[in-house]
Amino acid sequence: MKRVYLSDSGPKVSEAIYGFWRWNDEGQSTTSQIEKIINLCLELGINTFDHADVYGNNTIEEHFGKIIKNKSFKREDIVLFSKCGIRHSDDGTFEYYDTSRDHILKSVDNSLKRLKTDYLDIFLLHQSDFLADPEQTASALAQVVNSGKVNHIGVANFTVFQHQLLASYLTIPIVTNHIELNLMNTSAIEDGRIDFIKQSFSKPLAWAPLAGGRILNGEDIKAVNLRAKLEKIGSKYDANIEQTAVAWLMKLGTLPIIGSISESRIRNAASATGVKLSNQDWYEIYNVVCGPKNTDISHE
Repeated sequence: MKRVYLSDSGPKVSEAIYGFWRWNDEGQSTTSQIEKIINLCLELGINTFDHADVYGNNTIEEHFGKIIKNKSFKREDIVLFSKCGIRHSDDGTFEYYDTSRDHILKSVDNSLKRLKTDYLDIFLLHQSDFLADPEQTASALAQVVNSGKVNHIGVANFTVFQHQLLASYLTIPIVTNHIELNLMNTSAIEDGRIDFIKQSFSKPLAWAPLAGGRILNGEDIKAVNLRAKLEKIGSKYDANIEQTAVAWLMKLGTLPIIGSISESRIRNAASATGVKLSNQDWYEIYNVVCGPKNTDISHE
């Protein structure tokens, strides 16, 4: 699998990324399972791993850190992301957002401690915080970069305006925006997020590339029609439904974040890099879920 620059300022990442948002803490077995997934990813050429402080109720980074400590691989051979910004209420009944200066600084230190590493390749804000002072948020991000604890910064789930607002207070670039994007949710194409990320000389990262399994297993008419189209077009490339759905994202210039714990699905997503859809096939798939666009091409 090729390495590509995430933005014009770096870093280089694998064309597919593995994310841990679906993992839960089940004790020692979780460490063993994560190590197995890491080894599979590295075998397939996936060297980029996406974390957040809240994954597995603040436990998954710690499991990953145990593997780093055991030196199963060299730290410099992987690209490590982490995020902060989502917090749980004291009674555990709801989530809220916090990108205050103090929370960012504490979160970076805590992630480094749990992950048993001296630096993060990218640190991202997990959500936009409506109550944050953008100047203070930007100052905290600059501080963690200048201290050497973080090499690059990014955001996740930001709208275009939220992205622009934060960027206006920064002198360091935002290298990516993690967005939900798949053939069941193409809103990032229509609302301008994809265009803005590309305008910023960055590549978007697409989480839930298979719509949480709906593309593969959904029983609604939209999912059924989409599967039929993916199967038909995929047959031209000797690709299955999963590979074709992920290849569709890659054709758009996005990098998929794989969240499955299934070995076969990870292999399918990784091998999608070899499926090069034509423009016509890409739009034929897109039209199934969004409808064809009527364009007047007549001339006076």
